Amino acid sequence: MTDDHDTPAPEQLFDDPVAMPIDGVLDLHMFRPQEVRELVLEYLDLCRQRGILRVRIIHGKGIGVQRELVHEILRRHPAVVSYGHPGDGGSWGATVVELAPLGAAADAPAPAAPDVPPGEPRGKEP
Repeated sequence: MTDDHDTPAPEQLFDDPVAMPIDGVLDLHMFRPQEVRELVLEYLDLCRQRGILRVRIIHGKGIGVQRELVHEILRRHPAVVSYGHPGDGGSWGATVVELAPLGAAADAPAPAAPDVPPGEPRGKEP
């Protein structure tokens, strides 16, 4: 018999920070949608600090909501040189990002993105 008072509530299971390697691959499957924006921005900055300039972000296929959120972040990030789907036989469930090295002109503040209707091509996406 177990004591139900020792079992944490589901929302408490996700409150602790998660240690993850900074190796150029970010898998978003284990994160809540509200964590994605801050996580992607921080991860890209840490990759640049370590000289990792090619990053794979795994967002999953689904209906594309997570992918669109990631692409919106990438469109506005001043250090993103380009991004798109992997050309290595990967799927629509991942996006490969090319980053500018630290100290490059990309470190200047990003200009505000113009409003573009949904479904229209935007920014740096090929």
